[in-house]
Amino acid sequence: MTLTLTATVAAVLLAVGYYIECAVFPWGKCLKCEGNGKKMSPTGKHWRPCRRCKGTGKRLRVGRRVWNWLQRRHRDAT
Repeated sequence: MTLTLTATVAAVLLAVGYYIECAVFPWGKCLKCEGNGKKMSPTGKHWRPCRRCKGTGKRLRVGRRVWNWLQRRHRDAT
């Protein structure tokens, strides 16, 4: 019983921590260009803007996308 309770509390704390992180820092660095906003061309001679983040180096976190979807759904329901 104690192990189950400990695992549940740990999961809840992780979820609350991730929620706070997504609320305070909604943008993370792009995983493809590692936050640089540019990628090396296939030949290795030129830099090009990252296609995934469009050269910004930022991406919206998954938790923030879910939060925005829930807010939109709630707003449309009322």
